[in-house]
Order: sequence, then C-alpha cells, then structure tokens
Amino acid sequence: MKKRKFGLVLSSVLAASAILGACGTKDEEKPAKDNASSGDNNTEETFSVAMVTDVGGVDDKSFNQSAWEGVQAYGKEHNLKKGKGGFDYLQSASDADYETNLNNLLRRDFDLVFGIGYMMADAVEAVAADNPDKHFALIDAEVKADNVVSILFKEQEGAFLAGVAAAKMSKTGKIGFVGGVDIPVINRFEAGFVEGAKAVNPDIEIQRNYTAAFDKADLGKIAANSMYSSGVDIIFHAAGATGNGVFSEAKERKAKDPNANVWVIGVDADQYDEGKVDDKTNVTLTSMLKGVNSAVVDFSNKAKNGEFPGGTTVVYGLAEDGVKLADSRGAIPADVQAVIDEYKQKISSGEIVVPEKVEK
Repeated sequence: MKKRKFGLVLSSVLAASAILGACGTKDEEKPAKDNASSGDNNTEETFSVAMVTDVGGVDDKSFNQSAWEGVQAYGKEHNLKKGKGGFDYLQSASDADYETNLNNLLRRDFDLVFGIGYMMADAVEAVAADNPDKHFALIDAEVKADNVVSILFKEQEGAFLAGVAAAKMSKTGKIGFVGGVDIPVINRFEAGFVEGAKAVNPDIEIQRNYTAAFDKADLGKIAANSMYSSGVDIIFHAAGATGNGVFSEAKERKAKDPNANVWVIGVDADQYDEGKVDDKTNVTLTSMLKGVNSAVVDFSNKAKNGEFPGGTTVVYGLAEDGVKLADSRGAIPADVQAVIDEYKQKISSGEIVVPEKVEK
C-alpha cells in the first residue's frame, strides 16, 4: 500500500502544541530506561511505544493499520525491535478487551500507549486515572487528563472533497456512503461527504447506510450490493474493515463486466491497492487520507524527547495537511481536480466551514 507523508506539516504544528501542553500539564517526563535499543553498537536509551486497536483489527487496511504503520515507523527510526522494550500492539476482539489490553501493555512497561479509535475513550480515561504516572495518546476521541493527549482530525473537511469528487464524477447522479458505527467521528465523514456533493450538485441523490460494525466485511458487501444495484456508481466508505466488503463488491462487478461504472472512495489510508481488479483495472477513485501514521510518529518522538503534551487536544484539518485526498492516478480528470483544489483552498482559508453532523 502506498503511504502518504504528513510529517513535515504535522511536526511544525505539533511543536507549538507541545510547548503549550508542557506549560499546562502536571506530568513530567519519566527518565528513559537503561536498556539499550537493539542494533550493533547502539547505546541510545530506548523509549518504547505500543498501541491497542479497536475491533477493526490491525490489518483493517485502513485506520488501525495506519496507526500500526506509524508505530512501526517510529520503531524503525530508533532501531527498536517488536516486543517488550521496543514497539508492539494488542488487538481487541471486542470492546471488553480495551481496558485489559491497555493494562497488559502497562504491565509490560511501555513508555507511551496509544488507544486507537473513538470507542476506546472510556477505557483510556479509566486506565489513565488509575495510572497517573503513565502516558497515553488517544486518537479520534477526547479525554481530559494530565497524562493523556487527545488527537482529533477534521474528517468532515477531507470528506467534503471526497463528496465533490463523487458528485462531479458520477454518471448516474446517485452516490453512496457506507459508515461503520454511528458515532461522532463517522458522522463527520458523512456530513462532509454530503455537503461536498451537494455543493457541486444540489440534485445529487445520496444513499447512506450505517452497518453498525467496523469488522464485518460481509455487511459492507451487502450494503454496496444494494447501492450499486439501485444505480449508485460511486461509494465512499468510512467503515474500517467493514469497508473491505465494499471493495469486494465493486471488484466483482468490474471483473464480471469491464464496462461497469463502479467506483469506491477509500478512507484513512491510500486504498488504491484494495481496488485492484487486474493489472490494468482498479475501482479506487481516490481515498480520503488521515495523517494517523504521521501523528503517531510525531507524538512518540515528542514524548521520547520529554515534550509529551499531556492534557491537551490537538486537531488537524486541511489547513494543517492532516486530511487530504490521495492521488487518483489519473482516475479524476484535470478539470474535476481543479474544482476539488478550489474547494480545498476555500476550506483551508476558513471561507467555507464544513459542519460536523448532517442536519436531518
């Protein structure tokens, strides 16, 4: 999977955030451990990092995988090995595993533990309260605690651009949105997609389906089958591993009929590879990227350097390059891309404020 680099812009924003956070937090950086990192003649003291996935799994080709890629990148940067004293992850099979997995990583003495996903907020809050001397980072939700940094993204801004692309590229005037669980972060994806599509085509028909799961590819496939069968030609998913089923349905239709006009807009990571039908055919129109992997690397390094911004919330949008659309590899023509770029500029400048929730 082709990876996107958000680090340069995110790092500059994070530097300012960390300085402000350091002034307001009661937490002080713990001394680094004495054991040296793996590698020949490397005496750098280690700072270990680990993460707990939500139920989508570490290989969801999307949100959790992006976070894990960030943890691995941090480990590679500091010549660490997977496991205790280096970097690692624990996968949650259900929400009942969240607190257990967080505590298991603390018992293994990781210096910074990431909770990946909105659904982990309660668990992170509880475990952080019980372990005030430990450091936590929570992605996609907010916890008010001196030993937790909350990392949020303006998904609605990136999704707005996805909506513009879908409405401009649709030949049927029907597009679809497949969401996972009906929670605020997914509502932001939906709201942005709807607003963007209607901005360029007020008459566009938008079908929406929440599958109530992030780990059920079969439900994503069923939702996509229904939409494509009704005339929808482009589907944007924000459903984690459930979205893999959307890709499966689109690829099956394209393989059966090479002339079928079916597209998928991926989410969180560049999902171009997920849309590959054969060497010449791909059903991925573009993907709405979130800089989760780069944020993980940046916050890990900040914490390692004694700059952990505990008690703060950092939010990334288009202006900070925290969300964006992936390269379409020619699927989106230049005239449509120009319209997308125009809206990107208007949102980044504040001329357009994208709502976080669809008004019913």
